[in-house]
Amino acid sequence: MITRRSFLTQLLAAATAPALLGQSSKGTRRVCVIGHTGRGNYGHGLDVVWNMLEETSIVAVADANEGGLAKAKKKLGVDKAYADYREMLQKEKPELVAVCPRHVDQRVPMITAACEAGAKGIYVEKPFVRSPKEGDQIAKACAKTGTKLAVAHRNRYHPVLPVLKKLLTDGLIGEVLELRGRGKEDRRGGGEDLWVLGTHVFDLFNYLAGKPITCSAEIREGGQPVAKEQVYEGNEGLGPLAGDEIHARWRMSNGWTAYFDSVRNRGRREAGFGLQVIGNKGVIDIRNDREPLVHFMEKSPWEPAKADRKWVPVTSAGVGKPEPREVRGTIHNHIAATRDLIAAIKENRAPKCDLEAGRMTAEFACSVFESHRKGGKTVAMPLKTRVNPLTLLT
Repeated sequence: MITRRSFLTQLLAAATAPALLGQSSKGTRRVCVIGHTGRGNYGHGLDVVWNMLEETSIVAVADANEGGLAKAKKKLGVDKAYADYREMLQKEKPELVAVCPRHVDQRVPMITAACEAGAKGIYVEKPFVRSPKEGDQIAKACAKTGTKLAVAHRNRYHPVLPVLKKLLTDGLIGEVLELRGRGKEDRRGGGEDLWVLGTHVFDLFNYLAGKPITCSAEIREGGQPVAKEQVYEGNEGLGPLAGDEIHARWRMSNGWTAYFDSVRNRGRREAGFGLQVIGNKGVIDIRNDREPLVHFMEKSPWEPAKADRKWVPVTSAGVGKPEPREVRGTIHNHIAATRDLIAAIKENRAPKCDLEAGRMTAEFACSVFESHRKGGKTVAMPLKTRVNPLTLLT
């Protein structure tokens, strides 16, 4: 049996094979990779995916860590390596740039430098930014140069999603009552979970229900509302965070209501991280990064349990049908996302998970902080407060 770990190991081996054999990709689209060992590293494979594509060639890598740079150069099979990503971008003038580090505080300078160097496309690790203001700054940089940007929310590129959207429109689960999302709720439960895992859920909220128009939320620590002195600087450059417990509610532009909850150490590895679309005739369950991604259960969830009730997989072919497309070999290793970015450049359209989708995840997260700052009151979106609202907590 092939496990997810062994599958990813095989993919990594395939991606690094050109380096091990001393070969180089023959793709005509030039790619530069930005990493930072010890400060976010290279994300979830955002560096190696370009060696899996026939149409791209990695020409250089940048890493401020000397040891990490040497390893990345060998791993990616490139001749050119830079300690300064700005120097690399200006000298190499790549068409595509991979902004790999997980640490979010490096997003604005790295993306701005890529735009200024003339990059046509940028693929960036998530979470996207730390505040709406940073999203605004990146949007301005991309608009100035016409650069396309795609965010690595891999599930957004899954072929089942447009099928699911149509099934919901056609009434598969009847009238939608609510969306219910949760993070992993491990040691990061609360504020950190909101940013690191919650953004995946928010991106799917946005895809299925449109933009949020209001938010009401509360943040607690030890059962009590979070106060200013309990705000701390988050891991991975996330910026100000707070709380071991978060409960939030959004009114969506299509009229649906969405909820997100996260409580530290309350999650289960087998059942966490995803969302449910609850209707009056059935339920859709989405488990991020799992296959099948989507399941359907018939009948209202408010009815007493019935013996014949069961979860049925939903694929790009429909309800209860086998998945006809290769998913793990395209979605989970970023091939679908990067090829979509290349197509977006060629067709002059937005990528499937574009700049605006990334900005919206920051709006979701910061709206929780803003509502809490105002005593749990409902706040309108987009937010007037563009900085992280926890910095304004009194």
